[in-house]
Formats: sequence, C-alpha cells, structure tokens
Amino acid sequence: MKTSPDTRIAHNYIDGQWVMPSDAHTLGDSFNPATGEQAAQFVAASVQEVDTAIACARTAFETTTWSQQPKLRSDVLRLFADRLEHNKAQVVQTLVQLNGKLQREAEGEVMAGISELRYYAGLARNLFGRVIEMEPEVYSHIEREAIGVAAIIVPWNAPVTLLVRSLAPALAAGCTVVIKAAHQTALVHTQVMACLVADERIPAGVINSFIEQDIVATQHLCAHPEVDVISFTGSTHVGKQIALSTAKNLTRLSLELGGKAPAIVRSDADLTAAVRGIVGGACVMAGQMCTAISRVLVHESVAADFSAQLAQALAQVKVGPGDQPSSGMGPLIDQRNQARLLDEVRAAAQDCRVLLAGHVPDDTPRGGAFITPSLVATQDLNSHFVQDEIFGPLVTLETFATDTEAVDRANATRYGLAASVWTQDHRAARKIARHIKFGNVWVNAHNRLFAEIETGGYRQSGFGRLHGVEGLNDFMETKHVFMPCND
Repeated sequence: MKTSPDTRIAHNYIDGQWVMPSDAHTLGDSFNPATGEQAAQFVAASVQEVDTAIACARTAFETTTWSQQPKLRSDVLRLFADRLEHNKAQVVQTLVQLNGKLQREAEGEVMAGISELRYYAGLARNLFGRVIEMEPEVYSHIEREAIGVAAIIVPWNAPVTLLVRSLAPALAAGCTVVIKAAHQTALVHTQVMACLVADERIPAGVINSFIEQDIVATQHLCAHPEVDVISFTGSTHVGKQIALSTAKNLTRLSLELGGKAPAIVRSDADLTAAVRGIVGGACVMAGQMCTAISRVLVHESVAADFSAQLAQALAQVKVGPGDQPSSGMGPLIDQRNQARLLDEVRAAAQDCRVLLAGHVPDDTPRGGAFITPSLVATQDLNSHFVQDEIFGPLVTLETFATDTEAVDRANATRYGLAASVWTQDHRAARKIARHIKFGNVWVNAHNRLFAEIETGGYRQSGFGRLHGVEGLNDFMETKHVFMPCND
C-alpha cells in the first residue's frame, strides 16, 4: 500500500504524491494529551503548496473522467473502507494517543467512518436526474452533476468521522478535493489518507491534503476563487469568518458549527436511565463534541432527586488515559484547554450554584490535560454558562415547571444543533421535539448518529446537512438542459 514515507511524521499529499519535507518546510509537533509528551510530527504546508493543490484539483476535475465514472468512484470508496478496516488497530491506537479519547470511543469513530464509506459507495451509483417532455418531442433534462473542487476543513476532535462524512459524499458526487487536516491529529489523518490514495486508479489531483498549525494557508483556501464548495466543522466564530471570506466569490458553504445541547428531563422520566444517558452524553470525548450535552433542564418536581443523582454519577466518572480500560473519560486536547476549563469552573462559583466542581485529579501525570466533570445550577438564561459553548465536561442544571417553559428555555440560545428529551410519554416527547429549534432531537437517548440519517444545525449551528442522501446535495449542482427534438 502507498503509505506516507515516515510512520511518525504526517505529510501533505498533493497531485498524487506525498510531499517530501525540505529545508523550506517547518516540522511541527503533535502531543499526547494524557502525558503532554511529543507523540508525532507533521510537515506544515506553505501557501504556495495549497495553491498547487487547488490548481491540481481544478485540473483533475476539468480534464479527467473522474466525475463521469460512478462505478469507479463507488469501487474506490468501497476499497477505501476495506483498507481502513484492515488498518483499524493502528488508526485507533494513534487516535487514542493524539486525541486522548477512550479506546472504545476511538474504535466507534473508526467503525462509523467505515460504515459511512460503504454507504456512499452505494449512493455513488445512484445519482439520478429526470426527464420531462414539456411539449411533443421537446424535452427538459434535469441533470445532477458534481459541483467541482471541494475544500474540506477537518477538526481535531473526531478526525476520522468528520473527515469521512464530508469526503465520502464529495467523492461519491464526483468532486475533486483539497483537505485541511488538524495539526493535533495530523498523523491519524495521514494514516487514513494512506488507505485511500493506495488506489492507483484515482487520477492525480483528485485527492489533495495539507496540514497547517496557523491559519494563513487555510484562509487562502477559503478565499480562493477556484474552490466551489467548503465543508467545515468547527466553532460558530470560525464559521462566520469563513462565510465572510467567501462572500466575494459566493462560494457554497456546508457548515456544522457550535452547539449547546440541552437534555430535557420531564417528571415522568426514568431518572436512573436519564442520569446514565446524560452522563454518557456529557462526558463523550471529554465534552469536546458539538453535540455533547451541556445543559440539563429538569422538571422542578423531580429536580432535587435528579440533581443529587446526576452530581453523584458525574463525580464517579473515572478520568484517565484512553488506553486504560478503567477510564470513563479521557483528557482534554491540551493543557491550554485544561487551564481554560479550570477558569470556567472558578467563574461559575461567582455566578452559579456549583453542585460539583471539576478539578485536576491528584494522580494526573505532569503534562496530562485531565479535568473531572462539573455541574452548576442556574436559572439565568443570560448566563455565559447557558449561552456560550464551553466545549468541555461542564454541565448546567436548570429547572422548569411546564413543557412550554422547557421549550422556551431550550430555545433561548443562538445554537440549534442537538437536543434530547427524556420521558415515558411519547406524545409529549413528539410535541416537544416539534417545537424545539434543533436539527437533531433524540428521545431517551443522545448522540445516536447514523450514516443513513442526515444531521445538521438550525440557527447559528450552521446550515447544510451531513450524512444520508442529503449529504450529497452540497457537493452537487442541478442543471436544466432544454432539448427540442422536433426540428
């Protein structure tokens, strides 16, 4: 298999070749967040190399038959999935080492990526238009075709899944791609990309990938007139910056941005099951996930009992390295974010009632970025802890008296990505789901995501949809071809 030349250095891939580092390149370091130690290195790309990648992607789209070969694209995605499955153990190990997530979380992420690839491998052969006879022997053809060059910007928190869920539909549609990988998890990205580019049938220039620690090359990518669509997962702040940078070109955007996911717990909920599900939904990836539960809204009649159970359950979460089976939550991505979360806990003590204060465990290695979960109570909808994405294991607790109040509270932020409702009354759950303004609503569950089912946000959590049939839409154009045949 065509692999990156050095197994501990993440490389850029441009025009069908791994780019060899030279004196002009800067080598950056990736760290293990459980220890703070250097775990890998990456080659930082230059703006000139990103320019080359975009030009090669454009040339490949315009001059090769890639966009006209759905069977080839399907087969490429299918074999990509097979190679990724074959190399799963290596990718999982690197993911745990560089991202810090639990072994089971890393395995779930890689398997989700494999599932997504196989799903879009099937869809690649089912891209149909339609034909309408408008008058006798006068036809309108509605054709679906690839939009062109797709830029995919991948964050560090789920570098396999969040790559594949944009890359798979882009390739299925027939686009060529330029990918920007997160430097923190660049080696994971390189290992995954090696599983794709090993296929010699892919024309040079169809796949391009680069790594950057700064933002200069990424800004250049977003503002480039030869990029037809940008698929970005990340913060709302950065999403807005990307939107501004693309305004001149009217570049199409697919944005999955920040979240402030509420879990609504009605009085008739199974409290034990709700506590278990909410702890899992809040502590997944150490809370560093846009769909992670960050707000709990509980009915006032059960609030005392529920809050005590939730605080106790969160206090029992064992924080530790992802490769230890006993760990219930891994570290944050780095010590900078650990310090930021500790500051948030201290600030919460000034504005909220702290039910459980997160802290650095006594047995944390010197360079480890560990912090335990926090639970803070507030009724102030204007509170920073209710309104802003914290991106870590800090959960707010609010109470409500009626379902209407629960809906109003849930909707009282600018975010609208994910929410869950915990109740035994399915009619009430359906009514709440109808009125809360979130793109994903789970009942008696949280964070259930599937390759076949579209996800995305309302309001400032972004626009466009990922996964499912609609996941192809952002990478395709609809063309009307009028053809009279009665001349």
